[in-house]
Amino acid sequence: MDGFQLSALDLYMVGAYTVLIIAIGVWVGRKTESSEDYFLAGRSLIWPLVGFSLFASNISSSTLIGLSGAAYSSGIAVYNYEWFAVVVLVLFIFVFLPFYLKSKVYTMPEFLEKRFDQRSRYYMASVVIVGNVLLETAGGLYAAALVVQLAYPGIALWHSIVVLAVLAGAYTAVGGLKAVVYTDAIQAVLLLIGSVVISVIAFDKVGSWDAVLAGVPAEKLSLIRPLDDPTLPWLGLVTGLPLLGIYFWCNNQFMVQRTLGSKSLDHGRWGSLFAGLLKIPVLFIMVLPGTFAILLYPNLTNPDTVFPTLLFDLLPTGIRGIMLVALVAAIMSSIDSTLNAVSTMVTMDFVKKLRPDTPDRKLVTIGRWATVIVMVLGVLWAPQIARFENLWEYLQEVLAYISPPIVACFVVGIFWKRANGTGAFAGLIAGFIVTVPAFALRVMTKLEMNPIIEFDLQFLYVAPILFLFCSAVIIVVSLMTEPPSAQAQELVWTPALYREDTVRLKDVAWYKNYRVLSVLLLILTFGVVGLFW
Repeated sequence: MDGFQLSALDLYMVGAYTVLIIAIGVWVGRKTESSEDYFLAGRSLIWPLVGFSLFASNISSSTLIGLSGAAYSSGIAVYNYEWFAVVVLVLFIFVFLPFYLKSKVYTMPEFLEKRFDQRSRYYMASVVIVGNVLLETAGGLYAAALVVQLAYPGIALWHSIVVLAVLAGAYTAVGGLKAVVYTDAIQAVLLLIGSVVISVIAFDKVGSWDAVLAGVPAEKLSLIRPLDDPTLPWLGLVTGLPLLGIYFWCNNQFMVQRTLGSKSLDHGRWGSLFAGLLKIPVLFIMVLPGTFAILLYPNLTNPDTVFPTLLFDLLPTGIRGIMLVALVAAIMSSIDSTLNAVSTMVTMDFVKKLRPDTPDRKLVTIGRWATVIVMVLGVLWAPQIARFENLWEYLQEVLAYISPPIVACFVVGIFWKRANGTGAFAGLIAGFIVTVPAFALRVMTKLEMNPIIEFDLQFLYVAPILFLFCSAVIIVVSLMTEPPSAQAQELVWTPALYREDTVRLKDVAWYKNYRVLSVLLLILTFGVVGLFW
């Protein structure tokens, strides 16, 4: 697979698209004046924009490359992360989203302050900012740089990372969330088209589904893996996957910010369900191509090169340019989203909180500078990801360690009135004290750096253990201290809220009823899962 060449047409299409998307982003965001305009698109987003943006931000370059790479090395079980997102999104629109929009928050840490106190807000903002730099920004840049290196091996990895960061950050710093969402909608369509093209051509090269069944080990074509599976044991689907999903889709500013900017609760709900619908075909257009590559390229040494190899080796000039454009779309949609999310938290959770009299225009300026700084930090960390076995494993493993304390705060806080600020903060700190050394031992064990204690517990088992530990701390400390205020207790889910919503939905048409749409989406999801059980 050496010596891939890009034609002038391929390069022209990528260059033209890059210029076009930056121009659109700048044009859309040109009237951005207030902090609400910049960080939440004026709370005016309609459901198709919310849905496309959620999908495009999730299916980043790191995910696009990571899914096919994981399917190549360990099988289609990686799709469990995708279909389970539908289940979590349904939970999100039923339980979490109504409280987020009701409280009129800009960020998830701000919600924690309203439910608990400012200590939890500062802690979560700090952890999520660092996590988004290490995961989404750096991961997206690293994945994109891999593709560039495959086409031009002489270009240093960090050179590619710098150029790509500048391109992706240009319109984000100028236009804010509105620029991000509108460009994401375009990029989501391109991602879907490009993925379909490469999937169809790869399947045609394989010949038939019978050829896949005959040539690929049966375990690599099953979503359910044995308990001793090192990548995704079946018990992990029950214990760890829900926690990672709740953090990513329900608590992470990177994803939730689109719904915070929705025009209404209904538009936020419909948009989330639309994003869930778009996740279902990912199995066929992003995961299975990695399985086809087992037959087409049996000797690849780095799973992360599976998708770029399919792209460069199978696609003819012109069509290859379309797919490269889709990859550029993935790069931009992931990086612009995390840059905007982090700049929002830096500005609203620290600057605005510590200096509440800061003028609105100055907040926007600070947000733009925060975007630039985060972009630089992502560039500095991205080359370090090469030390891990593959990109997907890196993303999920880090998430399994940093997310459980935060998820515990949100889940316990929304479902239990007695949870208070002292309990929440104690849970976060206890989680930090346990998580940091555990993750350090895990990294040292994986890299064979002779740790004092070898720590080799599968990360989908680590997440529930940390979650239960932090939840227990929150409950015990809350019971030992004063109960929360009545205002904080209003941000707690109760069956009465469900019954009130039932009355509201009584005369709503079925195609506008989020409950009916949720059931239909879940039926479709489980139908697809059943085919590969």
